Parts: sequence; structure tokens; C-alpha cells
Amino acid sequence: MKFPKLKFTVIKKEGYCYHNYNVGDEFILKDFTHPPENFCLGLVKSAFAPMYTLTFGGSFAFMENTRSITTTCPDDAKLTFKIEVLDDNDKVEVIPQKEKPKGPNPKTLEIEAQEVRGHCFYGYKQGQKFTVKGLKTPEGFCGAAYSILFPVLFALNFGAKFSFEKDPNCKTGTACPDGGHIKFKVRRVE
Repeated sequence: MKFPKLKFTVIKKEGYCYHNYNVGDEFILKDFTHPPENFCLGLVKSAFAPMYTLTFGGSFAFMENTRSITTTCPDDAKLTFKIEVLDDNDKVEVIPQKEKPKGPNPKTLEIEAQEVRGHCFYGYKQGQKFTVKGLKTPEGFCGAAYSILFPVLFALNFGAKFSFEKDPNCKTGTACPDGGHIKFKVRRVE
């Protein structure tokens, strides 16, 4: 599967940047898994869910170009970046906003403990399900597991599809960071 290139542009600066990034600086990522050498990992953490969403065809109805999004540096929001998808000719992909949304349109998402191998501190059982609306955190859910699931939840909430899955509205096999004892399946219900 070929992933699209992503373009990051600094569009606002409000403080000292350790990497000396300035307004107008542009960075091209070969794909969402390959940031440029010495690229800020704090920014990667902040931008990973939006990059993942754009990679798998999601869009942001609140943006003038729905195939783009802005995100801020996690270090005191000193920088704001615009992330855009590049087409095969390295041109910014543009899908114009049809109309301004009246508000959020959260999707119903289901997290399922798909496979359990080994001990889980939270005691998740195979087949156990959690329903969430939009990006809300399930009460009492393991924070480490949720941090790994968040990009998938974010992507499905904004319309991404996983063409390599049997059900493209579902992402299977997302492993818990604690030894992979739990593998989760996330599905967009509506």
C-alpha cells in the first residue's frame, strides 16, 4: 500500500522553538511513518492522529480545504502547523469545504478486546466491548492502551477507511503497548 506524502507548514509562532522553526518553514514527510531527519518528535506526537486520518482518506469538514488540518506544538502551543496531503505530482490535494459545519458530528465507535494473550492489569477479556461517542475517553479505560488506540479512533471519527481490512470501517490488531497482551479492534458503528 502506498501512503501519500504530507506537507507541514509553520503558519504561526508565539515563542521560542527549540528547533528554530519559523513561520513559512515547510517540511515534507515521505509518508506518515517517515518524518524528516531531526524533525521534532513532540510535533510528531501532536500531529500523528491527524496524519493518520489524512493518510487513510479522512477529512476535516471544518477546514476550507477538507484534506488539511492545523495542529499546535505540544510545548506551550508555541507553533501552529498546517498539515496537507500531497498528490502524486507533489501538489497539495484540495477538496473544498461544501458548507461550514453547524457543530461537531461525533461518530459512534466501538472498541473490542479482539485477542488476549497474557496478563492485563485492567483484566480485559476477549470480546469485551466499549462504546464511545466521538473522541470521548471510555471511563476507567487503560490510558496506555487508549493512547495507542487514539489515532485509529480519531481517523474513524473523521471518515477514514482501512481498505486493507475486511471491513474498511474497522481497524484490527492494534496492540497494547504493555507487551502486546491485548489486541484491539476499533469499528465505526455509525
